[in-house]
Amino acid sequence: MKIYGVDTFSIKDIMAILKNPSNAKLNKEAKERILKSQKNVQQIVASDRTVYGINTGFGPLCDVKISEAETALLQHNLIISHAVGVGKPIAKEYSKVMMIAKIHAISKGFSGVSLELIERLILMLEKDIIPVVPEQGSVGASGDLAPLAHLVLPLLGLGKVWQDDEIQESAKVLQKHGLKPLQLGPKEGLGLINGTQFILAHSILGLNKFKYVLDLADLTAAVSLEAYRGSASPFKKELHDIRPFDGSRKVASRMRKFLKDSENLKSHEYCDRVQDPYSMRCVPQVHGASRNAYEHLKHLTETELNSVTDNPIILSAEESISGGNFHGQLLALPLDYATLAVAELGNISDRRSYLLLEGKYGLPRLLTESSGLNSGFMIPQYTSAALVTENKTLCFPASADSIPTSLGQEDHVSMGSISGRKFNQVLGNLENILSVELMFGAQGLEFRRPAKCSKYVENAYSLIRTRVAKLEEDRLIGEDMLAIADLIRERKFKVN
Repeated sequence: MKIYGVDTFSIKDIMAILKNPSNAKLNKEAKERILKSQKNVQQIVASDRTVYGINTGFGPLCDVKISEAETALLQHNLIISHAVGVGKPIAKEYSKVMMIAKIHAISKGFSGVSLELIERLILMLEKDIIPVVPEQGSVGASGDLAPLAHLVLPLLGLGKVWQDDEIQESAKVLQKHGLKPLQLGPKEGLGLINGTQFILAHSILGLNKFKYVLDLADLTAAVSLEAYRGSASPFKKELHDIRPFDGSRKVASRMRKFLKDSENLKSHEYCDRVQDPYSMRCVPQVHGASRNAYEHLKHLTETELNSVTDNPIILSAEESISGGNFHGQLLALPLDYATLAVAELGNISDRRSYLLLEGKYGLPRLLTESSGLNSGFMIPQYTSAALVTENKTLCFPASADSIPTSLGQEDHVSMGSISGRKFNQVLGNLENILSVELMFGAQGLEFRRPAKCSKYVENAYSLIRTRVAKLEEDRLIGEDMLAIADLIRERKFKVN
């Protein structure tokens, strides 16, 4: 059980709460922090001391003083005026992670929101009332303003929600559950929409997928190496101990495990190949670099997950800080780096797929014994190549751009929301690229029989054959690719 606002959350914790919201709650300490912070805001309002966003306008309107009587309307207007996102809704699980991360951040006691509001968000999670959030509209500074405004519209009885996996009007769903819309108090609207939870959700869910495809890419390379009858020498420990990057050492170790006791690879010792091409030989160095990027993003994402990212920060009734903790640059840069790291896994995978089609070292051209009449596996590599190139176009760093907003008050923005979306797009493409390589690898192994491969490779081969038969003559192999991609998305491959 994790405690919102008190415990340190990990990505693993978020995935557990995503699956079962009752895995996190508020305790007495968290509630005391929340109540104290709300009281501080109420004292600020009563004192008539000018504090940004509590009794002033927003952005370039920060010099407009708001009366005590209008502070609630100020917060309501903030939400409805900022809910201007466009595009398709993000997947429901992204909205749920945004909610979890937002609850955790505002429960730390620096945001001035009420206990009632936080408890309503927790109740919505538990009842699976999940806000519908459009995918576009955030520039990733001043927080993810538009997406977060859509996230909290249902608190006001506005907007739309997912309920029973259908999109419905919030007002009807709240009424169905006997819940009345909330009226926001001072600072609450600003505390809700300032923050990086849209970027953060894309980073968390992307990292969860990234970890699996990193592991799968190693296994996929082992399948291809067995099919190619390549050399296992490039994975020897001694080689990587003298260039001791964590990522490459880990991949080399995994490759040794995946290829252990392979009867098939012993045949390489007696062939006249001195070296394999880079895509076979340099798996530890290339996959390892991507692992290093994963670890970097994971560390920074978990730091952000346990941070307060709204503005202003309320330290006491006498002290508040108007700063820039909402700025998404701290995740935007590593997300762009991680996107490149994912794309490279696809790039080298496609090269291995291509090698298996060339008709060398005992493999028939296009992995079919009756080419000419049959095209064999010629065209799936086109699909892989197309996805690899699409990924390259998505590697332009969104964080390299900044467009001034809010009449120049917000004159440098991170574009981290775009970084997060591209990261997940490239991950989705990679799953399909790896499905092509696995399909080719399994077919290549057919021509190495009766020699047995390693235990891990044989297990991968057997799993593929539960859904995809050996190709004897042309058929709808596009369906085979999709079947293997489903195995990947279902995480059926044993990768550790």
